[in-house]
Amino acid sequence: MKICAITMVYRDYWALSQWYAHYSRHLGSDNLFIVAHGSDPKIAALCPRANVIAVPRADLTGFDRMRGQLLNSIQDGLGVIYDWVIRTDADELICIDPAHHGSFAALFRSHRRSNALFALGLNVAEDIEDDTMKATDAALTKRSNAVFSGHYSKAWAVRRGTHLVRHGISLTKDAVMVMPEGVYLAHLKYASIDALTEANAHRSEIAAGKEDGLPGKAWLHADKDAMKFFDMFQKAPKIDWMTARAQAYAAIADDPVAEASQKVLRARSVTFYNRTVLPEWFKYS
Repeated sequence: MKICAITMVYRDYWALSQWYAHYSRHLGSDNLFIVAHGSDPKIAALCPRANVIAVPRADLTGFDRMRGQLLNSIQDGLGVIYDWVIRTDADELICIDPAHHGSFAALFRSHRRSNALFALGLNVAEDIEDDTMKATDAALTKRSNAVFSGHYSKAWAVRRGTHLVRHGISLTKDAVMVMPEGVYLAHLKYASIDALTEANAHRSEIAAGKEDGLPGKAWLHADKDAMKFFDMFQKAPKIDWMTARAQAYAAIADDPVAEASQKVLRARSVTFYNRTVLPEWFKYS
């Protein structure tokens, strides 16, 4: 079975290094494709064996729409060669519980009739007691506190012809949300406060531009958005992993949202106010 992974990035070097290391272990670096939004030689230096595709950055009009259409087109092309295409943002790692699936290939083989897979989302966060990470540290070996997230329970893998749209898949007559047990999307945006501070400066700069269709308030006021998250996170009561996982899966896995206006099938954006501790296997995922 042939599997590749693709992401699109602009200057988010810490997250990209995490993405590259994670998917290189599982798929091999030669099967990784990075779309650089603007020519950036540092990306090739950080990801020396990946396939880097640079696209122009002169006009950011319709920012998310343009990125989505571009990546869906490249994804379709890769689908000529690969059986499955994994597509996540640079700060998103798909983690598979070895008690359920031995590898990405084993997971995909068990879903031969599916055209897309979703994962149960987690915001992994830096706690006040955590040490600052080195640039070479794997995030999940140093961060174990997390909050489940409906918003990040995203579609992440597709076969050729199935398009990703607004965290979900295109709403067609045969679209189904398949969310296997034991598959998680670890969102690392909040896992390193140092990296977040740098990334937020770029987000705010983009959102403050003059073009139409740029990202909204969450990017324009990225620091306030981060402060809001960490305030919630510090106040959240801690519950055990099995209880938190069961609650999240029950609330999300069998209750998708079909948005006819946006033509998307996605997971329900449930918000959870309990935090939990990741099991040990995440460190080796």
